[in-house]
Amino acid sequence: MKRSEINALIDDAIALLHEHQVRLPPFAYWSPAEWATKGEECDEIRQCKLGWDITDFGSGDFDKVGLVVFTVRNGHHKIAPYNKKPYAEKILVIQENQHTPMHHHMLKSEDIICKSGGNLLIRLFNRAPDGTLSDSDVEVSLDGVRYRVKAGHTFRLQPGDSITLTPYLYHEFWAEEGRGTAIVGEVSSVNDDETDNAFHAKVGRFPTIDEDEPVTHKLCTEY
Repeated sequence: MKRSEINALIDDAIALLHEHQVRLPPFAYWSPAEWATKGEECDEIRQCKLGWDITDFGSGDFDKVGLVVFTVRNGHHKIAPYNKKPYAEKILVIQENQHTPMHHHMLKSEDIICKSGGNLLIRLFNRAPDGTLSDSDVEVSLDGVRYRVKAGHTFRLQPGDSITLTPYLYHEFWAEEGRGTAIVGEVSSVNDDETDNAFHAKVGRFPTIDEDEPVTHKLCTEY
């Protein structure tokens, strides 16, 4: 991805969130110059990878396969004292027909909450013993109501709806065409994007960046 694209995506996300009355913590807005003044008092942000996370999953086509994420809070599986925080929270900005590829987590359980804007479509499969997509029925909870559906079923979440995803439950999601960009929340156990994501197809979780212009907002991997 080009740095100019990443800069623009973050600016656009901030504008969209503000339009929907969503305000981010102070570090969301810090410039690289401001980051240069921050010392060990900000180690929790660095160690737990809070902040902006923009990826095209190695697709080279962000509009079709990509995601804008802001991690608001997170613990850590190993590093003290952050290993005493057992939860995480993210904000996802998802364009129409922009897919996050099919994947599951080994450790993380999460609630995916369609907060505002467009509708979220999410397709589910159980994980087969060999790591592939199972054809078995899927049991899943949406806002406290239990459903049993066929493998590959796609749920449509409107603003206010949520779904609970447990470990080893494959999921792929995108915003519904014609309904606008979806603002989605994620509340979960501790998040570790380096080791806890298992994608069905080979993808790149963090982008290679073409530095075609200066950084305006550091990504969570760049502190």
